[in-house]
Amino acid sequence: MENNTIVKAENLEKIYGFGRSALRVLKGVSLEIGKGEIVSIVGPSGAGKSTLLNIIGCLDYFQNGSMTVMGRDVTNLSVEDLSGFRNRHIGFIFQFHNLLPEFTALENIMIPLLIRRVKKAEAKAQALAYLERFKLADRGHHKPTELSGGECQRVAIARAIVGKPDILLADEPTGNLDQANSRMLTDMLLALGREEGTTIVIVTHDRDIAARTEKTITLIDGRIEGQSAS
Repeated sequence: MENNTIVKAENLEKIYGFGRSALRVLKGVSLEIGKGEIVSIVGPSGAGKSTLLNIIGCLDYFQNGSMTVMGRDVTNLSVEDLSGFRNRHIGFIFQFHNLLPEFTALENIMIPLLIRRVKKAEAKAQALAYLERFKLADRGHHKPTELSGGECQRVAIARAIVGKPDILLADEPTGNLDQANSRMLTDMLLALGREEGTTIVIVTHDRDIAARTEKTITLIDGRIEGQSAS
């Protein structure tokens, strides 16, 4: 990867709809994110932050521009290739934890490893280690409905990082939490990034969280209006 750049986007345009009803959500966005960098994306609602995050994470497509992730041009990859690429390299944390309700906390964390065809015993051992790390060792056999919001989000983080992704993308990860849990989850995310050299991109409305990242990208009306080091 050139100059340790892990994500490079050039003139991204994202358009929903057609003709007169078409809505341009991203309007020529260009950015670079370095390996191990911790970045926040801020801006008003409707600015295109989540759309940009989903495109970086290969969850959504774009009409114009180009993007490389981990040195690979993902612009024209097939749906199947994108799915495999995500599973190997990218972890996701969302505002709503999106845990599978029919599975326990332990099973939810194991799922990304099982998709990679990791042996069940090994996947379980790795998942148990993260439950221990996140002080959830006694909650592993509980389903999401039996966990608090903060506990569910800790499980979601464990699920996102158990496969040791190169990039961790978080979309308003503390948006549904109280201040104490928000602070704890932010501490966990930043510590993980700095300990393991994981590239982290966080979409947030919380200026306190943004101030703790290494770089802040401000997105307004589908355009990057500024980038600043914290």
